Amino acid sequence: MKHATADLQLMKARFARTAYSKCLCAVRLCAKQNRASDTAKQNSAKNLGISACAAGILTVSVLALVGCGNSLNDTEKTANQTAQAASLNDSAQDNAAQDNAAKDKPSAADLTVPDLNAPSVITTTTIAIKNHAEYENAEHLPYANPNAPQGGTLAMTATGAFNSANAFIDDGVAAAGTYYLYDTLMTGSLDEAFVLYPQLASAITRDVNDPSWVVYHINPKARFWDGTQVTAADVQATFEAILDKGLMSWRGFLAGIRAVRALDDGRVIFYFHDHASPEMFANVGLMPVFAKADIDARFTKVSLTPLMGSGAYRLTKIEPSRLVEYTKDPNYWGADVMANRGRFNFERIRFVYYQDEAVASEAFLAGQFNLLIESSPARFNALPTPKGVVKQSFTNTNPVPMQGLVMNTRRALFADVKVRRALNLAFDWSWAKSVPKFVNAKRLNSYFYGSKLAATGAPSDKEREVLLSLPLDDVEKSALVGTPSYLQIGKPHSHRENLLLARQLLLQAGFRYQTPDGKPPNASTPSVLVDKKGVPVRFEILLDSDEYAPLLLPFVRNLARLGIDARLRRMERASFITAKRAFDYDLIVDSFMQGNSPGAEQAYLWGSAAADEAGNQNSIGVKSAAVDEVIARLIAADNRADIVLYTKVLDRLLLAGEYMIPWGGENATYVMYKDITPPPRTPQASLGLDYWYRADTP
Repeated sequence: MKHATADLQLMKARFARTAYSKCLCAVRLCAKQNRASDTAKQNSAKNLGISACAAGILTVSVLALVGCGNSLNDTEKTANQTAQAASLNDSAQDNAAQDNAAKDKPSAADLTVPDLNAPSVITTTTIAIKNHAEYENAEHLPYANPNAPQGGTLAMTATGAFNSANAFIDDGVAAAGTYYLYDTLMTGSLDEAFVLYPQLASAITRDVNDPSWVVYHINPKARFWDGTQVTAADVQATFEAILDKGLMSWRGFLAGIRAVRALDDGRVIFYFHDHASPEMFANVGLMPVFAKADIDARFTKVSLTPLMGSGAYRLTKIEPSRLVEYTKDPNYWGADVMANRGRFNFERIRFVYYQDEAVASEAFLAGQFNLLIESSPARFNALPTPKGVVKQSFTNTNPVPMQGLVMNTRRALFADVKVRRALNLAFDWSWAKSVPKFVNAKRLNSYFYGSKLAATGAPSDKEREVLLSLPLDDVEKSALVGTPSYLQIGKPHSHRENLLLARQLLLQAGFRYQTPDGKPPNASTPSVLVDKKGVPVRFEILLDSDEYAPLLLPFVRNLARLGIDARLRRMERASFITAKRAFDYDLIVDSFMQGNSPGAEQAYLWGSAAADEAGNQNSIGVKSAAVDEVIARLIAADNRADIVLYTKVLDRLLLAGEYMIPWGGENATYVMYKDITPPPRTPQASLGLDYWYRADTP
């Protein structure tokens, strides 16, 4: 990947609107459920390392799911919808062109096979983007114990509800843990960013000078559960089914694919559009593969019987919204693959569903399962430690997920930055820290908090130079000065002062106060805030549980002091997910996971095109030419310094927009476990649960 020139950056900016995500496979495999909001729920997959994903290549980074971490029970609920990428079709320069191009998409048969013997063509067993594969010749990954005892059960909690084992279509809600059923072409190291090792694939062939294609070589030993060989035809059928009928998020993620063709039983070639992400050749390696026969018969069905896979586990027990259990396949073909040595050590993996985390904590103490990942530091500290139970906190190197209340800028009320700023000022963080969930948390003042990617203080000379080169609007020009004052650590204002400032902002935005019966305000009657037409200002805060009520009820009272009628609206999960996918909310609790190597996934989080695509992850509705362009430059960056630079600029632009009312977070995962143990060395960016085992260490 060559360093982007100014012309290339401008060209990339055109396509940044529809750039697709490079999310971690865990997220893609779970993309069916609503993402959780608290630290635990957001930190999920990457820290947990619970699937065959690449730590780093995906980001939010599951998008970082492979290494994010807090509550495993929410890895799916949390991370699983992070991967909602914007659609990118053939020869698309705008949305209309994309629609027309999709109708004329060429088949693989129409494309020629490149010269696989050309001097610039290489065949490698690893993929390392802007990095080096440190463990290419290793016997096993450094945090794996190849002599780990086998057997036993890993039992943990999940929250919410499910009615399907099919996580690959937009219908139904999938059970937790379906990622255990499927192998991906490549899998990632939880210690390295942008590094993939073989799993179903044994090698890849590509032209270093031509990013329009890649050939994946299928491991001839790979077998599905029924003993049939995994072939290139299965890979082709999988991708074609996903592109045609799969999750909208996956279709967006894979939209850079032009065609897929099985060259023979052991080789499959992917053709890419000219404007596809530079990492697209690696991204396809993170997708699961299903048996072609099962795809033809059942791919689109909501079913409690999973599609035929080749993973280490098979589904053996499923009770909708109550329990799901996976049992290790005794004939698993991939046990000796390097990345799998010392992995998948438990005989059974079980998820028990609870509607309330506090109840789940009590169930753990009662011995109903053996792993608890606790999202509340206060509850974690208060829980007793029975004999045989280990109580431990794990730190990770990932950015702390940005979490809080998202203001839907598609609504006219929240399109005004003065209103957004006023609502931010009405949120009393000093009081919020008394809520048990946030007792140890720090106020999040960055979308990449706790990492070297976070923007702090005034912009550096290089950051300022980049900012000045962007088409900044009036709001974004504040990024040239620094970050919002109410988020600056060490510069608190009294809450009363903040409410006075909020009131002034609302008046400046054109609102006014009157009595409920429409008369001028007076000292004896509470005033209500009304717009220019005299309509009272009121909105809802959408929730899917009562978990955040203790935090939000005081906020609602503060808004009432400003004359705003705000109400909490709790919806059952299915309706909540539907509303979220349709952007049908005023304010909503949301979180945004990030990894240490951000890239194309930023387009579906903040890109203008993603703001108009129902089901996408731009829940804020960000539409900014400056944001689009800096994302394009980030995608084109070919060195770490530029990645850090453009990410900091992106962070500044998002903070300048004041789109969220951020809460708190920390780089810690609180865990209690019994009769199981982590390996001697846990991954840097993950709990690495795939590598844990029963406690009778040899």
